Amino acid sequence: MSKLPRGLSGKEVVKALKKAGFSVKRQKGSHVILRRDVPFAQVVVPDHRSIDTGTPDHILEGADISPADFIKLLR
Repeated sequence: MSKLPRGLSGKEVVKALKKAGFSVKRQKGSHVILRRDVPFAQVVVPDHRSIDTGTPDHILEGADISPADFIKLLR
């Protein structure tokens, strides 16, 4: 299992998810809601300088993206 890097920012996560086919649906306060139509998935990403440790795991679970694939998207 690939370990996700620590200290990811919300902007980095949003950028990587856009590469995976997600688009920004809306933003409410400091939370960005992204959606992918095929296959359908919707996730909420906090737009913070540093996201808490377990949050990226939950985002990837909702997006149905493996940690290894997500690390590739971060590059």
